Amino acid sequence: MQFFAPCPRGLESVLADELTALHAVSIQSTHGGVYFQGSWQTCFLANLHSRIASRILWQVTKKPYRNEQDIYNIAFALPWHEWFNPELTLRVNLAAIKCPLRSLDFITLKIKDAVCDKFRKVSRKRPNIDTVAPDIRIHGFLDARQLSLYLDTSGEALFKRGNRKKAGIAPLRENLAAGILHLTGWRPGIPLLDPMCGSGTFLLEAAQIALKIPPGSQRQFAFEHFNQFDQALWHKLRNKAISDQLPVTRQPIFGSDLYGYALADARTNLEAAELIDAVHLKQANILEISAPESHGILVTNPPYGVRIGEKPLLDSFYPKLGDVLKNKFSGWKAYIFSADTTLSKTIRLKASRRIPLFNGALECRLLEYKLIAGSMRKMPHNTENQKAHKQVIV
Repeated sequence: MQFFAPCPRGLESVLADELTALHAVSIQSTHGGVYFQGSWQTCFLANLHSRIASRILWQVTKKPYRNEQDIYNIAFALPWHEWFNPELTLRVNLAAIKCPLRSLDFITLKIKDAVCDKFRKVSRKRPNIDTVAPDIRIHGFLDARQLSLYLDTSGEALFKRGNRKKAGIAPLRENLAAGILHLTGWRPGIPLLDPMCGSGTFLLEAAQIALKIPPGSQRQFAFEHFNQFDQALWHKLRNKAISDQLPVTRQPIFGSDLYGYALADARTNLEAAELIDAVHLKQANILEISAPESHGILVTNPPYGVRIGEKPLLDSFYPKLGDVLKNKFSGWKAYIFSADTTLSKTIRLKASRRIPLFNGALECRLLEYKLIAGSMRKMPHNTENQKAHKQVIV
């Protein structure tokens, strides 16, 4: 069986490594995701364990087309009735690159009509359409010459782990945070600090990784609606994954934030995931903290300055942040994820790596700094700047 796993752009190689560890075969990275092959067991394991994939899509056809009628005929020819029942609700999603046809909305309608017409022909019933919370999602992709159709085996996107109750301001998606942790080289047992933790996404992902908690263990999947669903196999795989979890114990995972409301969101999310006892939380200003251990990895997602009036405040904040990292985190590696193109210039530290990533459609960089002992040129004391820094830390 052929599958495609989309992911945040920039994390394709990380996802390929993850799928290799899950025994997928014929793995091929492409822009925005990874193709792979496997059995239903592979599909179940990928949905259960993947921290990087956004969805696991089962490719049911890939054929050339010339016009809208060709697309209808390709979709109508498929045995949808063998895969799911007409009592289930349905949604069709369509994306395209260099497609010569004019209206994607019209093509989406043609695919939906073809599926419903096939059900009417075979069973005299048809699925109802639900664009909000459908039981079954069909994904179509058009390039200049070929149509690919997929059945979504995941349902809700995989980054929806089911344990984040408070989103906070501009939160990272969980799979992007997990990918960033992988890129930093962090492993369980290595001290980890997010000094601007917001709603705690990095902390949640790190705690789950440290305690071997599968990201999909507390949610349901679309493949459970499929006619081919092997319930006994699924329960066996899920129960095995849950039994492999470690008991919740305190980990060297540290989170802080200047604002009490942000820290309250992180606490709420950690409590909902039953991981509050695994993480150290405290309210603190990043410009005043010290390293909690002699070595470790600092990873954070500072404000980008996209709101009016924030940019000048950040321009004065970044040099101070550089001073703190240089003077108080010797022996650590720091990773700053940002879409602000001026950060790397104003922080006054030399990045050893600049990894391009995307937060949705927003192009970002993950900047790596290897911190060594030494002094930096001090910025002049400025009370107004200090106040500005406190206003923009989230």
